[in-house]
Amino acid sequence: MQDIIDRRGALIIDGAMSTGLESLGMVLNDSLWSARALIERPDLVREVHRQYFEAGANAAITDSYQASEAGFAAKGFPPEQTREYVRKSAELAREAKNDYLLEHPDVEPGDLIIAGAIGPYGAYLADGSEYTGNYSLTREEYVKFHELRLNALIDGGSDIIAIETQPRLDEIEALLGMIENRDITCWVTVTLKDGKMPDGTDLETLAKVLDANPQVEAFGLNCVKREWVEEALLKMRAHTKKPLVVYPNSGETYDPVTKTWHAAGPHAKGWSHFVPLWEKTGAVCIGGCCRTLPHDIEEISRLVGAAREG
Repeated sequence: MQDIIDRRGALIIDGAMSTGLESLGMVLNDSLWSARALIERPDLVREVHRQYFEAGANAAITDSYQASEAGFAAKGFPPEQTREYVRKSAELAREAKNDYLLEHPDVEPGDLIIAGAIGPYGAYLADGSEYTGNYSLTREEYVKFHELRLNALIDGGSDIIAIETQPRLDEIEALLGMIENRDITCWVTVTLKDGKMPDGTDLETLAKVLDANPQVEAFGLNCVKREWVEEALLKMRAHTKKPLVVYPNSGETYDPVTKTWHAAGPHAKGWSHFVPLWEKTGAVCIGGCCRTLPHDIEEISRLVGAAREG
């Protein structure tokens, strides 16, 4: 990540895989959510990645956020088959990268990276727990839950691991322990509740833990309201010099009870308002999460580029 930031001044992260798949006609009303496409329509997964590269993304996040061993087992898939689907998620992103590079030979291959997505245990519960943190596992249970996916993402060729949408510090620490002494780094992003992590951990404590870990290249927030970002990033910036990451939701509001999205009001502020604010806090890795599409990433890329040129 730092190499890209040094060359380009910033790193643009892609947008939502689920929204991209839905825009191409997939119905994702399923406990596997977007990971269902790994089984039924891998061609669409590849196409979504390609569209985000075309929009200006440097980092493609694999379609593995909800692709856990337990989640696939509930659908009748054995571990060996699950491993192949998760591995495929990284391979599809890499295929899209290679396709894009063939069409754009002027692009530096090292400017595009594949981030292997690891969502929290709460995502497997499919009840909004990634926003509440209302679960508790032992360290050994976290390791057992995440181990197959982590290994498959590395085997599939991920350049970095995206430990994302995390509501609990103990789960983050378990995941960091799993990549310790392995030849891979990560970024870590968390969700928010009342200005803290959903488990109650304050962001200053989180920042100190992540700043001290040499395998954490960058950290920040994802899957949060855009209005919450600036204050949270300022709290983190006070305790780190590492690059800060933010890829929030589109501005629409999600109701985890009804599992529906509600459009932002007509006077809601857009990316042109928020992106410059985040850059001032030191955020240099910016993209989009739920309900974002390639046109959002294209706008974010343009705004970040304009700021660098200015």
